[in-house]
Amino acid sequence: MQSLAAYQASFQSYLNQQQPEKEPKNLYEPVRYILGLGGKRIRPILTLMGTEIFGKDHQEALPAAMAVEVFHNFSLVHDDIMDDAPLRRGNETVHEKWNLNTGILSGDAMLILAYQYFEQYPPEIFKALAQLFSKTALEVCEGQQWDIDFETRDDVTLPEYLKMIEYKTAVLVGAALQMGAIIAQTSTENAQLIYDFGRNLGIAFQLQDDYLDAFGNPETFGKQVGGDIIENKKTYLYLKAVEFASDEVREQLTQLYSIRPTDPTDKIESVKVIFENTGAVAATRAAIEQYTELAFSSLNQLKISDQAKQMLHAFGLNLMGRSV
Repeated sequence: MQSLAAYQASFQSYLNQQQPEKEPKNLYEPVRYILGLGGKRIRPILTLMGTEIFGKDHQEALPAAMAVEVFHNFSLVHDDIMDDAPLRRGNETVHEKWNLNTGILSGDAMLILAYQYFEQYPPEIFKALAQLFSKTALEVCEGQQWDIDFETRDDVTLPEYLKMIEYKTAVLVGAALQMGAIIAQTSTENAQLIYDFGRNLGIAFQLQDDYLDAFGNPETFGKQVGGDIIENKKTYLYLKAVEFASDEVREQLTQLYSIRPTDPTDKIESVKVIFENTGAVAATRAAIEQYTELAFSSLNQLKISDQAKQMLHAFGLNLMGRSV
C-alpha cells in the first residue's frame, strides 16, 4: 500500500499522458479543459487503492480509474448546464467558456471515452467493469433527476432523499472501489463489501455536506455557507426540521423556504435557529455517524491485510474529518 499522495501522483501522471491533440478542436478541447481543472481525484484514487488492497499492482487499474474520472467530470459538465452555473473550481464552466451546444456534445463524448478505457482489459474483466459502470451511470442519472424533481415538490420524504443522495453521489464512490476489486479478481464477497464501504461512506459524506452547508466554517468549507438555504433545497436538515417542528414552526419554515430575498442573511440565520431548536441538527449528526459506522463495519469484514484496513480506515476518517 502507498500513500494517498503517491496514488494521486501516479494517476495525475497517467491523466497527463491521455490528453492527445485531436480534431475537431471544439469537441476535445473542452474535455482537456475540464479534466485539467484539478480537484482531489478521490474517485480514481479509490480505484487504484481498491486494486492494491487485494494484492495487485495499482498500475493495472489506471485505465479504469481514468474511466471513473472522465465519467465524473462528464456529469459535472452536464450538471453545470442544468444549474446554469458560471464557475467550476473557480474557473469558467465549459458551457460558459464555449457555448451550450459544445458543453452538451463534449459531455456526450466524455461518456463514450469513459467506456473506451475498459477496452484495455481482458474480456471477462471488461464485461464485469462495463456492467458495473452501466448500472452506476444510470443510477447517477436517476439521482440527478430526483434532485431536480425535489425542487418543485413539497412532499419529499426522508427515504426518498436518502435514495437520491445514494444514487447521485454515493454509488460512484462504491463503484470506484469495486472496480479495483474486479481488476484484482478478488472474491465476490470482498467486492461487495468494498462497494458497501464506499457507498455508505459516500452517503455519510453527502449528509455531512448538507450539515456543513448550513453550519460550516466559511474559511474551510470551500463553498458559500447557507447556499442550500438560499436555494430552498430540501436537505436532510430541512426534512428532519419539518418532521420534528410544531405546526407553528413548520409553517414558519415553509414560509422561509418560499422566498428568495435580495439579502438572504436574516433568512439563513432564522432557518439555522429552527434547525437547531427542532433537533434537526442533532438528528443529522446522528445519521452521519450511523452511515460512517456502517461503512467501517463493511471494512472490518473484508478479508484483507491489517495494513490495508488501516489505510482505508484512515481514508474514511480523513474524508469525514472536514472542519465544521
